[in-house]
Amino acid sequence: MSDDATKQVSALVDAVYRSESRQVLATLIRLLGDFDAAEEALHDAFTVAVEQWSRDGVPANPRAWLVSTGRFKAIDGMRRRARFDASLTELAKQLESSTSDPEEWDDESVEDDRLRLIFTCCHPALPPEAQVAMTLREVCGLTTDEIARAFLTKPPTVAQRIVRAKAKIRDARIPYVVPSQTDLPDRLDAVLRVVYLVFNEGYSASSGGLLTRHDLSGEAIRLGRLLIELLPEPEAVGLLALVLLQDSRRAARTSPTGDLILLEDQDRSLWNRDQIAEGVSLVDRALSSRRVGPYTLQAAIAAVHAQAASPAATDWAQIVALYDVLMRADPSPVVELNRAVAVAMRDGPLAGLVLIDAILARGDLGSYHLAHSARADLCRRLGRTAEARTSYERALGLTRQEPEQRFLERRLAALSDQTS
Repeated sequence: MSDDATKQVSALVDAVYRSESRQVLATLIRLLGDFDAAEEALHDAFTVAVEQWSRDGVPANPRAWLVSTGRFKAIDGMRRRARFDASLTELAKQLESSTSDPEEWDDESVEDDRLRLIFTCCHPALPPEAQVAMTLREVCGLTTDEIARAFLTKPPTVAQRIVRAKAKIRDARIPYVVPSQTDLPDRLDAVLRVVYLVFNEGYSASSGGLLTRHDLSGEAIRLGRLLIELLPEPEAVGLLALVLLQDSRRAARTSPTGDLILLEDQDRSLWNRDQIAEGVSLVDRALSSRRVGPYTLQAAIAAVHAQAASPAATDWAQIVALYDVLMRADPSPVVELNRAVAVAMRDGPLAGLVLIDAILARGDLGSYHLAHSARADLCRRLGRTAEARTSYERALGLTRQEPEQRFLERRLAALSDQTS
């Protein structure tokens, strides 16, 4: 095979890894019953793919091929190690006699392995922070650095949580299954929290050259749809509404060169009207239940934005009122910050600045770049240029996302132009 053909196959394997690796891993975990063994089998399968697909061509069903190859490599490894550990001989036999039809590993009628995996990772025997870390790592493939930024914590801390969670799943023999109908409601909150964080990482990537990661936001939407099919609770419906409404603006959030475009400057003709219509319908459905939770309230706020024909037509009074309810239902510094921004839009920048300064004075959100960016914007609008510059510089020092860095640099340059 020529060098060009080899490069094409390598690029294809990389693309398959990005699109299919988490599905393959989830099925391997079900087949092998062990996270570490499945991860090793996954990497072995892709290593073989680079060599074999270059020689024999790409199989008709890459996902099934990868599952079959990974399973075979795991069984083969157990047989080799059985010379030193006789217990592995029986385990290899059991794995070989289990499902071996590749078609069954790719049949959409079979209950989704990734849904099984997310409920396993969110098992109540695991601490809440470990549930989220495990799911982001194993279901979505985020690195420990990305998860740490989502948690506002340190990568070694996240790595320890994941190692301990895997050990707990193994030692406690936590089953790799979707919970029974009676157990599902109690397990739902943790799963919703994970889907929410997955979407947030896709909606605004924690680092790197892209503002969004559509693979993650798309996966969160897919998982959200699966959840409401499985358990159509109001908050699951509200969460799906929220991610659809937020994702509806994706095409308008960046310029052709990948630069950040703020909500007020977006071309609203690029918003996905089908997603907006579905999201608004789901908000109405969730609100009609009268069991309104944080995700439904956030979705209601997103719906107000989505239904505004222009920035000037946005009903900021309604948005502030919804944030007031959200603060009572699920108080947090980030919700308080978002409410302050809405107050600034309703009552003027000084009113919002007072609220943000109070949040920062308490020591909350000192390392959250969006708090400093919001403060900088309000100072800019008030003509307090020196304060705006200081806050923009603080935000710039905290963000790890390149489009946001470029946006903040442009704001700083504009301030310099005003004072020159």
